[in-house]
Amino acid sequence: MITPCWPAPPGVKAVCSTREGGYSEQPYHSLNLGAHVGDNPERVKHNRLQFQQMAAMPSQPVWLEQVHGTRCLTLTHNIAAGVQADACFSRQPGVVCSVMTADCLPLLLCNRAGTEVAAVHAGWRGLCNGIIENTLQLFSQPSDCIAWLGPAISQQAFEVGPEVRDAFIKHAPLATSAFIAGQKGKWLADLYMLARQRLEHCGINAIFGGEFCTYQQSETFFSYRRDGQTGRMASAIWRQ
Repeated sequence: MITPCWPAPPGVKAVCSTREGGYSEQPYHSLNLGAHVGDNPERVKHNRLQFQQMAAMPSQPVWLEQVHGTRCLTLTHNIAAGVQADACFSRQPGVVCSVMTADCLPLLLCNRAGTEVAAVHAGWRGLCNGIIENTLQLFSQPSDCIAWLGPAISQQAFEVGPEVRDAFIKHAPLATSAFIAGQKGKWLADLYMLARQRLEHCGINAIFGGEFCTYQQSETFFSYRRDGQTGRMASAIWRQ
């Protein structure tokens, strides 16, 4: 597993899984945490328990039904799996906020006092449409947050159509710098840069992580764009 390297307060714990250390067989080998990708449900159940135990979590992670939207769910207690949202926020100790990814950007947030935490699933649609901004609105002082960017697809591997670039630039002309011209009218998009721009626009300058590539690091991470049928990692954060 990956422990974020960021100056989170002592009472805030965070972790990100890799594809290693679980029970699933190919093409989900091996720590697949996604129950919606066609894997054996019992293996997923064992993997989720393994993840919880390895990270010494105080409770089960909250498993959202992610729909590439912009809803952030406020958690006051653990909820049943399957609630539609692409981010979750909590002030309650012992509640584990989590999101699943396999190329999209997982973003973890906390305030400097360690009293508020959030996990965000930022695919390009959610990122473009305001999932980061919607989540930050729930914090008492959004500009007082620190952020960690977890494993996502890198710019070299993330080819998108011109409509994606146009949508980001329509929101903010600065987004032009996050795209490199590709082949046949396509563009290479930098999810990490796009997320940093949105965070900085919200007044957040303490931004860490962003050094991974799920597509290229095939031994460590699942990648939907690389493999199609594959598993999911999870990024989680909680207050002790």
